[in-house]
Amino acid sequence: MHRLFLALARFMAVLGGAVLTLVIFVTCFSVAGRMLNGFLHGGLAESLFPDLADRLIAAGVGPLLGDFELVEAGVAFAIFAFLPLCQITGGHASVDIFTSKLPDAVNRGIQLVIDWVFAAVLILIAWQLYQGMLEKVRYNETTFMLQFPVWWAYAASLFAAGVAALVGVFVALARLGEVVTGRVILQGNEGADA
Repeated sequence: MHRLFLALARFMAVLGGAVLTLVIFVTCFSVAGRMLNGFLHGGLAESLFPDLADRLIAAGVGPLLGDFELVEAGVAFAIFAFLPLCQITGGHASVDIFTSKLPDAVNRGIQLVIDWVFAAVLILIAWQLYQGMLEKVRYNETTFMLQFPVWWAYAASLFAAGVAALVGVFVALARLGEVVTGRVILQGNEGADA
């Protein structure tokens, strides 16, 4: 079961990475277009090659329309897509100034509580995204520049948050199994040191 959820978490992280890579390209393309547009409107370009500058500007050379809307939707999805892998591998930052001196059994109990609370929070986030998506669908809200339905971004984030909640519940149940049986179910959960 652990391997299945780990594979799902890795798939989501790769998908989130692909979306984040696209967001980076959109941002770079838009910034380059904005710089080129500024150059073409400048005195140097208008004096050296006025016809070319006019044709490029007329062709739409400039910043990508609605780039911030795409970045906003893409980054939201990517954040939720990275959460499952971070949760199942114990990659969240942890500060163990006080708990490092406690016995292992106490630390396992603390981790159990943390994972159950985190699972509940992930479920709550997914539920709120679902409610928000329904509201955006009901009011036909669209983005300002691109005019695409806002609920599309909510749906993508809801999918990723739903997977994160599912993985969070699995991790919480696995922690409970570890406490009850004394076996290690989740490998490599050292966390990120802070």
